[in-house]
Amino acid sequence: MVAVPPGRVTLSDRRTQSRWAVEVAPFRLAPFPVTQAQYAQVTGLWPSSARGDRLPVEGVSWWDAIRFCDALSRSEGLTPAYRLDADAETAEWDTSADGYRLPTKAEWEHACRAGTTGPRYGVLNEVAWYQGNSQGRVQPVGGKRPNAWGLYDMLGNVWDWCWDVYDAEVYGAYRVLRGGGWADEHWSCRASVRRRSHPTFRIDDVGFRVARSGESGRGLVDR
Repeated sequence: MVAVPPGRVTLSDRRTQSRWAVEVAPFRLAPFPVTQAQYAQVTGLWPSSARGDRLPVEGVSWWDAIRFCDALSRSEGLTPAYRLDADAETAEWDTSADGYRLPTKAEWEHACRAGTTGPRYGVLNEVAWYQGNSQGRVQPVGGKRPNAWGLYDMLGNVWDWCWDVYDAEVYGAYRVLRGGGWADEHWSCRASVRRRSHPTFRIDDVGFRVARSGESGRGLVDR
């Protein structure tokens, strides 16, 4: 896991034309999206449309992602971050838990930028797999340059699920996606771009990476 320092990030909403600053506490974030091998090791499942141990897992819903987080936490003797009620379609985040979880949209953007202020943390072709260079398919994790904090594939390859609801007033339960994917044009692969999807949908360019609160912790995602 990569230690992400505290900081401040400015988020924006195009619909409401609003901007606001968010203070981000220190946390830890996986250097890569969860791979298919890691997902199978924890769940026994291979849900992705393309097969490869080092390919990021895709075709996973937001619910799949948070269930993975809790299962991984239990496998390592950590306190699960989420209390889930699938019947009621509710999930509560226990912010005091030491287990794995999804990053918030603010944490994700702060980590992606890694101290930079532009739309990307490097030249797009050097840091991301996107429509212009992906050969029309998902690529193994870590094949492009990381950002300054050692995080790979923050832009391109697969979108990352985040914890947050996108815009409850308009889209209800839809959750935030960040980062752009292998099939996207260059303008989608920017630190500030958000996409949305229903938490039950499974899409072939959407995956996730895991986070943990605080500044310490190692585990399966380091390998």
